[in-house]
Amino acid sequence: MKVGYARVSTEDQSLDAQRDQLRADGCSEIFEEKITSKKDRRPALDQALALLQPGDTLVVWKLDRLGRSVKHLTTLLHDLERRGVCFRSISDGIDTGTPTGKLLFHVLGAIAEFEAALVSERIKIGLQAAKQRGKQLGRPRRLEAHQVRQAEMLRTRENLTYEDIATQLKVGRTTLWRAGIR
Repeated sequence: MKVGYARVSTEDQSLDAQRDQLRADGCSEIFEEKITSKKDRRPALDQALALLQPGDTLVVWKLDRLGRSVKHLTTLLHDLERRGVCFRSISDGIDTGTPTGKLLFHVLGAIAEFEAALVSERIKIGLQAAKQRGKQLGRPRRLEAHQVRQAEMLRTRENLTYEDIATQLKVGRTTLWRAGIR
């Protein structure tokens, strides 16, 4: 069975062209929605995915109608492949039911993985450069050095509880533990 999915981003856009293409491609069921792809939940897509069985094909008019990003698209297509469901994008000429389509899908996945590795590498380089320039990374410390010494003194000399010290310094107990107060 071929299941179609059509999506436009705004209410004033029409689904007619996508609907016509999906019908011409032989889709017996077509799920439609007018919603931005940035939304995490797309009810019509969820319904289409739930309907698909091994051997079925999910069909879209164009690849960008399905995924929010290359990573999201790759994840979705890997899930379909794992379930034994084929994928077809009419305009892009992708059909994972064919050897060429499977190759194209895997190339797309490799490119997405490569892109993610490059992003990660750039982030690490940026963090390292910031550290070398003396930039404090992460969340600012809640307690100054003199407050840590004060908390240690209250704990050891005055034998106050973590609760009492935290109340006095106007912080949470977890902040004391993270600062190394024992």
